[in-house]
Amino acid sequence: MTSLKVLVTGANGFVGEAVVFKLLVDNKFSPIAAARGATRLHGLCPVRLFDLCDAKTVPILDDVQVVIHAAARVHVMNEVAVDALAEFRKVNVQGTLKLAQRAAESRVKRFIFISSIKVNSENTLPGNSFKADDPANPDDPYGLSKFEAEEALKQLSRETGMEVVIIRPPLVYGPDVKANFLTMLNWLNKGIPLPLGAIRNMRSLVAIGNLVSLIDTCIDHPFAANQTFLVSDGVDLSTTQLLRRLAKALGKPARLLPVPEWALKLGASSVGMQAVVQRLCGSLQIDISKNRELLGWTPPINIDKAMRQTADHYLEKQTK
Repeated sequence: MTSLKVLVTGANGFVGEAVVFKLLVDNKFSPIAAARGATRLHGLCPVRLFDLCDAKTVPILDDVQVVIHAAARVHVMNEVAVDALAEFRKVNVQGTLKLAQRAAESRVKRFIFISSIKVNSENTLPGNSFKADDPANPDDPYGLSKFEAEEALKQLSRETGMEVVIIRPPLVYGPDVKANFLTMLNWLNKGIPLPLGAIRNMRSLVAIGNLVSLIDTCIDHPFAANQTFLVSDGVDLSTTQLLRRLAKALGKPARLLPVPEWALKLGASSVGMQAVVQRLCGSLQIDISKNRELLGWTPPINIDKAMRQTADHYLEKQTK
């Protein structure tokens, strides 16, 4: 039996590349990497180069059965665009819809869209978790663009019959992670004292291996069709607990000062860093029970193992 051909967009990115490598290793499906420019996947699998914002370059997908759409204009802390929402919409809404329309025209069976937990919102109250079928409530341009893309894909699915699967991850970490998580690794590795030893929030994270596992499950699971899933490691941590576990994985002491949250927020407001402290102190919890009940899926990688993998890779790169 011929294996399903799976086109993975964003194949140069953190998530997309990990998905392609997973498919190559498992040898259950046949991946095709899609990216805007050169990728280290050349020679490992077929590669297609195109730009989501240029409809002329989006290829016919007659030989593809499943699309995993991981390419996106991602959220950044210090947005510089004058009209951020317009910029997010160009890629995350218009680009996604162009690709999905081409997929539907090519009779692609299933389109898996990697969205974001920001579609639900930025925060939860402690003890309250987002569920997959909760009403959307995006509160920033990135989250809104992802929500608009989801809605456009659902409408396209109703019109064409192409199955759509939506996956909303929170912060993703793992070997070669960038952005804020890498910053935390740098802080801990250098032994910098941090005023983050008394934070009692609860946040869900997802290891790249766990996210990729769910994506892989959704490629051909019959019950995944036209469903929305949230994803996490299944363990929620406070910022203080996260830093302590990461420090342990690095083999470093966690130099965390027990500064009260009110003092952190007061200090942040005086220097214009409220958004940073809100992310460090706020809660964002995710309920993944739907994944277990509908797909029989649970996170295969223990959170401590995932952090060790992340830390080991980070330390290895520091020695090169």
